[in-house]
Amino acid sequence: MAAFLSLSLASPTPTRALPPLHHSPSSPFKGNMRILKGNPSFIFPSSIRNTDKNGTKQRAPLIVQNKAYAESAGFSVNSFRFRLNNLGPQPGATKKAKRKGRGHSAGQGGSCGFGMRGQKSRSGPGVRKGFEGGQMPLYRRIPKLRGIAGGMHAGLPKYVPVNLKDIADAGFQEGEEVSLESLKKKGLINPSGRERKLPLKILGDGELSVKLSFKARAFSASAKEKLEAAGCSLTVLPGRKKWVKPSVAKNLARAEEYFAKKRAAAAESADPSSA
Repeated sequence: MAAFLSLSLASPTPTRALPPLHHSPSSPFKGNMRILKGNPSFIFPSSIRNTDKNGTKQRAPLIVQNKAYAESAGFSVNSFRFRLNNLGPQPGATKKAKRKGRGHSAGQGGSCGFGMRGQKSRSGPGVRKGFEGGQMPLYRRIPKLRGIAGGMHAGLPKYVPVNLKDIADAGFQEGEEVSLESLKKKGLINPSGRERKLPLKILGDGELSVKLSFKARAFSASAKEKLEAAGCSLTVLPGRKKWVKPSVAKNLARAEEYFAKKRAAAAESADPSSA
């Protein structure tokens, strides 16, 4: 670096006079020292306590020095090492809470700003947030929104809907399968977040003339009518069963078995040819 500076200063016919560069081996600053203002050291009150030879702890001031100025002036910058035993808040940064209700000598009067009557003047936690003395509170008086705007589960979508016109424009060939995976590959749907766990539902907006094999959780009435007229095969995928208690599941199975036997007996009695 010194060689480079010497070459730059010794170059013939300079365009303009360059300011001298002061370079000190002990200073990390390698620029023009004239552009820096000679700020002295700043002394702040600190909570750092040092222990002298006699064992007494004394408060030491926190000194913040301009290192470039100190190096140029020939001063030595002493670095103070912070440790867990000498750290603390600055004086005035923390303040003790005012102890109210300690008599007239505390300087807050007889009731200390709490008044003479009412629940807020008594000892204890007081009233909870939003309580208005027993009348209908504000958070219950305001109108509520329905659906997803009000945070209700009934307003959340239950399916990933796809119309017949979108399927016709996707270019499915005859005999191909239309499912949630095939629609993702075609780029018709790109569910994200909560929609990734939702099943597929086919809606009846549009027309379809190609015979396809559909696999979905639900079909609208118009879509089912149009697809059956076009000769498509429809497969309704089973949904996730709702969890019930084992005792309730056992009773439901018994009831299903009982009604199945009853339906079979009614079918045998209605068909005399089988007898």
